[in-house]
Amino acid sequence: MYRYDEFDRNFVDARVAQFRDQVARRLDGTITEDEFKPMRLMNGLYHQLHAYMLRVAVPYGTMSSRQLNVLADIADKYDRGYGHWTTRQNIQYNWIKLEETADILDRLAGVEMHAIQTSGNCIRNTTTDAYAGAAADELADPRPVCELIRQWSSLHPEFTYLPRKFKIAVTGSPNDRAAVRVHDIGLRMHLNEKGERGWEVLVGGGQGRTPMVAVTVRDWLAEADLLPYLTAVMRVYNLIGRRDNKYKARIKILVHEMGAEAFSAAVEKEFAEAPKETVEVDARELARISSYFAPPAWETLAAFVPEIEEKKLADRDFRQWLSANTAAHKVPGYTIVNASFKPTGGIPGDATSGQMRAVASLADEYSFGEVRVTHAQNLTMPHVRTRDLIEVWEKLKEQGLAEANIGLIGDIISCPGLDYCALATARSIPVAQEISTRFADIKKQHDVGPLKLNISGCINACGHHHVGHIGILGVDKKGKEFYQITLGGSSAENASIGKILGPGFGADDIAGAVETVVDTYLNVREQGEEFLHTYRRLGAAPFKEALYAGN
Repeated sequence: MYRYDEFDRNFVDARVAQFRDQVARRLDGTITEDEFKPMRLMNGLYHQLHAYMLRVAVPYGTMSSRQLNVLADIADKYDRGYGHWTTRQNIQYNWIKLEETADILDRLAGVEMHAIQTSGNCIRNTTTDAYAGAAADELADPRPVCELIRQWSSLHPEFTYLPRKFKIAVTGSPNDRAAVRVHDIGLRMHLNEKGERGWEVLVGGGQGRTPMVAVTVRDWLAEADLLPYLTAVMRVYNLIGRRDNKYKARIKILVHEMGAEAFSAAVEKEFAEAPKETVEVDARELARISSYFAPPAWETLAAFVPEIEEKKLADRDFRQWLSANTAAHKVPGYTIVNASFKPTGGIPGDATSGQMRAVASLADEYSFGEVRVTHAQNLTMPHVRTRDLIEVWEKLKEQGLAEANIGLIGDIISCPGLDYCALATARSIPVAQEISTRFADIKKQHDVGPLKLNISGCINACGHHHVGHIGILGVDKKGKEFYQITLGGSSAENASIGKILGPGFGADDIAGAVETVVDTYLNVREQGEEFLHTYRRLGAAPFKEALYAGN
């Protein structure tokens, strides 16, 4: 993984010192909260319902066991013994004291981490496939390009105060595990007939009040032109994007109102006129960054491990865990392993300090000390020897991290909702817990098959409900919490925005409504048909009839 050079260290240390001074001035009253707000937001510090929340960047989701151990230490010393993994591959702490934030940032800087640009109207943490550098279906590891984007975008003088927040996602695989089509900019790697790497550029995706799927503005962009082209996109947005209405300030609105062709033409004009020598990707710089992502010292191992096959046949629990929580590795004899932070009845994405340390220890022993945060709020160990899978499974079970539900209905994505967030209009966590409990039978989850259920506590869609196969949106209705159901969303390469099914359900009824939707699917699906395919084949009619008949 990338390691700081002298510039990186000085840059982050200077930022910590600057913020320490800003906090001191806020505490002694020299500056007001209104003056302080943009300063703290640019350092990832929010004011929530009960306390400050600090969002720490995990660039492109990659971290070392050493870094994970420090995150655990911070949870113990400065929070209440836990953190929360987010859909942007970050971690949030929900019980932070303002006077301690600079000390936390200083501790993070000691292990090459920070909270810079995890909030504010700037380019946020660039995300990618949690399996990057390991996936069997990958064209090439996209993380060096993600690091290049991180360096280019960090405190960029032109793009620090954009019309609204801005999110970039990158994938090096044809199977999109990074949700690139629902980002402000999505980058999909392609190889041309010469085997050269290039990028499809998608712009204008996003969720929130006006969910949209991004449009392709460039089918093929040579890698050497990547930063100049991104700069052109950002300049068009920064110049023309609306600043008078925050609800219409995202780039998706600009693309929609201009039209894809007109927007693309404006970008191409800016790209053609820009002095590329000032921003052109230096092949030596990309090579330097890439050297930090050199693969581990793989062993020559057999892909077939008799003990694993025997255990699969003899132990249903292990077989289900293998099926759901592991993925194919590009190197024979290795397997990608996911630790599920979605226990039955638990809070999706919450991680205790003990669990963090346990995964760090497992990564040291079994995965070259490397850990990833996933888009779905779990952790991944990307490089586990297949022959070690039984040991890893047993140790994850001891920590409550071996629930065999990755990609199933128990693997719920959820925002913190009204229990923590000042913007939320309804609670998310209790709904997730009740649905999880109703589907506690892991055998039924596997019978149901792949099904993504996402929950948001308000229209801002931090729980990505718009792209859940089943989405739930909590709303306030005359002082009571109600929940709308959407069906048919997807954040994968076949991305789509879910459609509202009908009237919402009260807090006491929403879990039962979800159960009815799933039971209806089981009754109408064809042999081997997944939920999303069934919905797209039949539409909403059978689900509406099951939920609303007689109402």
